[in-house]
Amino acid sequence: MGCSRWWLNYALNLCNETYKETGKGLSRVALNKVLPKLKKSEETKWLKECYSQVLQSTTLNLTKAFKNFFEGRAKYPRFKSYRGRQSCQYPQNCQVVDKVVKVPQVGVIKSSIHRLFDG
Repeated sequence: MGCSRWWLNYALNLCNETYKETGKGLSRVALNKVLPKLKKSEETKWLKECYSQVLQSTTLNLTKAFKNFFEGRAKYPRFKSYRGRQSCQYPQNCQVVDKVVKVPQVGVIKSSIHRLFDG
């Protein structure tokens, strides 16, 4: 979740700076093109530990937040803090077994499953 939060804050700052310089925002594709460069950088090579799909889903959430803001449904996206509610999305390779959820690179998480689902 730390990687996801860091990437959201970095991408939001990048969008703000780009808008100040050029008057235009960044698209989801443009933000996702920055990720491989960051993973190769010596300072941020720890981003390799995180699934790329987790970071890409964070980018999708940020672009949706901007879209909702410009269409008048939400406030301007804010930077996320370590404190407070944190979340991330694993779009693939998660399994629900008995009363636990198996998440790649995280391990087994105890859970309270209220209803069964397929998929």
